[in-house]
Amino acid sequence: MTDKKRRRGDRWDGYLVRDLDEMHTISPYVLPNRADNEAVLNETFDMTALKAYLAEKNKDNPEFKYTFFHVICAAVAKTLLLRPKMNRFYAGHRLYDRKDITLTFVVKKQFADDGEEALAILKVDTDSDRSPLEQVRTKIRDIVYDVRQKGETDSTTNKMGAFLKCPRFVLRLVFRLLKWLDYHGRYPRSLMKDDPYFCSVFLSNLGSIQMNANYHHLTNWGTNSFFLVIGELKPTPFFEPDGSYQMRPALELGMTIDERIADGLYFARSLRLLRKLLQNPSLLEENIHTPVE
Repeated sequence: MTDKKRRRGDRWDGYLVRDLDEMHTISPYVLPNRADNEAVLNETFDMTALKAYLAEKNKDNPEFKYTFFHVICAAVAKTLLLRPKMNRFYAGHRLYDRKDITLTFVVKKQFADDGEEALAILKVDTDSDRSPLEQVRTKIRDIVYDVRQKGETDSTTNKMGAFLKCPRFVLRLVFRLLKWLDYHGRYPRSLMKDDPYFCSVFLSNLGSIQMNANYHHLTNWGTNSFFLVIGELKPTPFFEPDGSYQMRPALELGMTIDERIADGLYFARSLRLLRKLLQNPSLLEENIHTPVE
């Protein structure tokens, strides 16, 4: 995203929203915790067009196939860029526009009960000429290769391991200090870039393990205002006005959002944009800044 000139009150990761109405100014004092302001949205998306699109993209059997997860990540990234209030966060009782679009998800090293997990943080380059879909697919391919083939440990896990060498009373003091620094907009950038809770969206792809759930809580740590749970692809009835129905492949997406970052109408229109992108995935082959009617 285009960098603005930093002004007093801005943070390393966000620009202070200065034209704020009274309700959004006072709300963080009335309900200061992010977990107290969860708006839960559950939507079922028809995946018929997307399933056909992926079959066409993968017909030449590429080494790293296009997947539903790639398209969902790209659609979410484009939605955040075109609907920028969805990428806001509260910190220190103030509202900020996040500077970057970052997606966090978990990569399972092995599909086994004792298989380790790695945290992946993907930053979308909004100044790139590459489409959001190709960006996301390429970056996820590189992440998966590093984790599963090379056996590398992600930097987030490495830093957590360093913290765990401290006694418990020291850890409590350290994290109390970090919360104070975050409140005043001085959380260390070296930690922030690898902290999964300082991201635009945290995605949990439960469908990949044949599991269904439509809710995940937000956390009071960090600045993450949007958690997305992806369910399992399955046949679902879609009803017509005359009462008839058709069975179509569908995904349920569960979204938990900090309701203070925008209003209900803004959420609804953002959801409609996300639906249009998922039902017209070729739009994700265009530049991320290309408007969508």
